[in-house]
Amino acid sequence: MRKKHVIFILLCLSAFTLSAQTLEEAKELFKSGQYEQAKPVFQKYAKSTPGNPNYSFWYGACCYETGEKDLAEKYLIIGANKKIQESFRYLGQLYSEQYRFEEAQANYNIYLAMLAKNKVPTEKYDNALKQLSLSSQMIKGVEKVVVIDSVVVDKANFLNAYKISEESGNLFTYNKFFKTEGNNEAVVYQTELESKLYYGDKGKNNHLNIYTKTKLLSQWSEATQLPKSINSGEDANYPFVMSDGITLYYSSKGEGSMGGYDIFVTRYNSETDTYLKSDNVGMPFNSPFNDYMYVIDEYNNLGWFASDRYQPKDKVCIYIFIPNESKQIYDYDSTESNKLISLARITSLKDSWNGRTADVKAAKERLETARNHVSKEKEKVEFEFVINDQITYTKPEDFTSPKAVELVRKWQQTLSDYNVQAKKLEKQRELFSTSGKDKQNSLAPGILDLEKRVEQIGKEVKAQEVSIRNEENNFLRK
Repeated sequence: MRKKHVIFILLCLSAFTLSAQTLEEAKELFKSGQYEQAKPVFQKYAKSTPGNPNYSFWYGACCYETGEKDLAEKYLIIGANKKIQESFRYLGQLYSEQYRFEEAQANYNIYLAMLAKNKVPTEKYDNALKQLSLSSQMIKGVEKVVVIDSVVVDKANFLNAYKISEESGNLFTYNKFFKTEGNNEAVVYQTELESKLYYGDKGKNNHLNIYTKTKLLSQWSEATQLPKSINSGEDANYPFVMSDGITLYYSSKGEGSMGGYDIFVTRYNSETDTYLKSDNVGMPFNSPFNDYMYVIDEYNNLGWFASDRYQPKDKVCIYIFIPNESKQIYDYDSTESNKLISLARITSLKDSWNGRTADVKAAKERLETARNHVSKEKEKVEFEFVINDQITYTKPEDFTSPKAVELVRKWQQTLSDYNVQAKKLEKQRELFSTSGKDKQNSLAPGILDLEKRVEQIGKEVKAQEVSIRNEENNFLRK
């Protein structure tokens, strides 16, 4: 028993000595990144000698690094007023996180000028200025998005919070889908027909890049890396493709990011076999933090995205929203600055509703149904495809022409898109029939556009069926 008491006392003494006792010890702890242990000493000196800019800077920096960021500003400003160089860098970071982008730029400019004067390379921070310039532009175009719910989860299994319908495909971690092990943040998206994959993987540059694979009969093709417009040299990951098979959402740390991962959208041009220039989806989806895994479930008319903004380490917030049919933004000149920042940061879900309480209620009901839904094991896709008067196929493996097999895959995707859009049109028509005149007037243009879209896809399905039938019959005659 006496031995245990001695060990306990020694452990307590050891823990006690981890915190700095002198200013010199605090400085050494600060240099090694042990801010929590250094902070008490700097706090004592900063408060006992409030005019000393060095004490104020060290304490302010420790407050920033340990999460007391509102308190940090006061002391960092004292350091900046006395030209303590690193105070400007910390204030630049702090103001960026608070969406005070012009103030952040001003402090970074001073910091870079001081580095240049001391002949210190500035390349490391040049990108930060580019990101702040982009952020200053994006705060002027915050999209009106109704966010109905949010939930904080462990980052390691955040995909479990995405309750998307079978019609929207499937999401997997890289390790789960490819049956591998190790620390891998890559995500795999598999289309609804399970015939195509989009996924992140490490490339030759040791950065994550997005690849795709296609299932040919029962085998997956070799991986194809998406073009440099998507894989820009920095990490690219978290892909999701809409039911049209054309619209690709993904996240990247590369060119055009506000900081960390940003969500981008691009579209595939089947005529040129290329992707169009990617666009940053903007605020409130993106932020100076990591934002990713943007998913639209067209069947349930719900959207998801993940963000680690203002979250503890290893945690992430999943936001669920109502997708917009067309983008509308808040008026920058008439919206009060703090209000706009709050909307961009998604500080309050209710502030985003803009009087659409009925839509929010309906969306929450759909979300609750999705969360309670028990996914059934998918049945193998079967169909009746008439080749000629004597032959009818019931599965893709029946086709003998390699070209026909490829056409069937595209036909199945188009047919799936047609079914999704047709169901969406049916729901819109039902909503129209039970709505008042004002609501009907707002719904009518979207319904007309959707009707045209369904009609167009229906024609594409029939044209593809003719091409498949001709290709297979020609092959059989050989």
